[in-house]
Amino acid sequence: MRGLVFAGERQVEYVEVPDPTPGPGEVVLEMKASGICGSDLHMYRGPKGMRLLGVTAEGPIIAGHEPCGVVAAIGPDVSPMEARVGARVMVHHYAGCNVCRHCRTGWAQMCDGTTPTVYGIGAHGGHARWMKVPARTLVHLPDELSFEAGAAISCGTGTSYQALKRLRIAGGDTIAVFGQGPVGLAGTQIAAALGARVIAVDLSPERLALASDLGAEITIDSSKDDAVDLIKQATGGQGADFALEASGAQSARNAALNCVKIWGVVGFVGVGRETNVDVTPLMRRQVTAFGSWTFSNVGQAECARFAAERGVAVDRIFTDRWRLDQGAEAYQKVDAQAGGKGVFLM
Repeated sequence: MRGLVFAGERQVEYVEVPDPTPGPGEVVLEMKASGICGSDLHMYRGPKGMRLLGVTAEGPIIAGHEPCGVVAAIGPDVSPMEARVGARVMVHHYAGCNVCRHCRTGWAQMCDGTTPTVYGIGAHGGHARWMKVPARTLVHLPDELSFEAGAAISCGTGTSYQALKRLRIAGGDTIAVFGQGPVGLAGTQIAAALGARVIAVDLSPERLALASDLGAEITIDSSKDDAVDLIKQATGGQGADFALEASGAQSARNAALNCVKIWGVVGFVGVGRETNVDVTPLMRRQVTAFGSWTFSNVGQAECARFAAERGVAVDRIFTDRWRLDQGAEAYQKVDAQAGGKGVFLM
């Protein structure tokens, strides 16, 4: 089969590898949709031969850690409860030791028994026709959701959902969402579905327009206005109840911390570089801050059910859809960070 790989220095290439055959406990999926995540840009922009997250592997690795498709083949020792041919599934894109306390609760990325495998980074991902994974990584895709929606939930949308759960927002709360890339747009959409008043912050007029369409009551272009001041004006001088930081930019991280009210809570999901923070004002305002890294397989399934039951139109965060052979064009567009989410449709 033919798969897309990152060559470094903003180049993609295609490699030919043998079609996968499932071994014990494994399945092969026929890909239907494979999402493009903002975190892919770290590898896309990186130098040739870079190593990410401490994961190494021999030979080129097929990219794509937002896979969604149908079960095409099942290996030995896979129970009918785990997989059946033709089932619509997402993939929890991590595999750990399956024994430690974290793996047993669905948090394979937190595995303390071994270095977890990250599909699309340390093992072949979804940017190909077929993908082989352990059956235990499969997550059911509700019939109400498209394969595109399943791809989004497999990373970006699921990441926002998990952080919003930890924030415990409810109807009547105000949340400021910093960064309206695919993860931030998903945060805006889900927070609005939960009944919260959403203030969306970004530098891109196009992304702010998308945020408004997805439920943001107020949008702020932080390249023109002071986001903290406008958020306080919109909340009677008190500040937002919550903030979700999805850009990873130092300025946005500090603004998220400074825009919340006394006893406010801030969740960080955007991957970025080191940030300097003056802690004393946060102490005096009793602000709580936490980091959130993706989700468990249980949380992924819960996010999918939430979207299906609440009628959340996850597909609306997609602004670009490509064939797999349009990889160069696709990643050039995503690299510009102007639109919504992109996906390869097989």
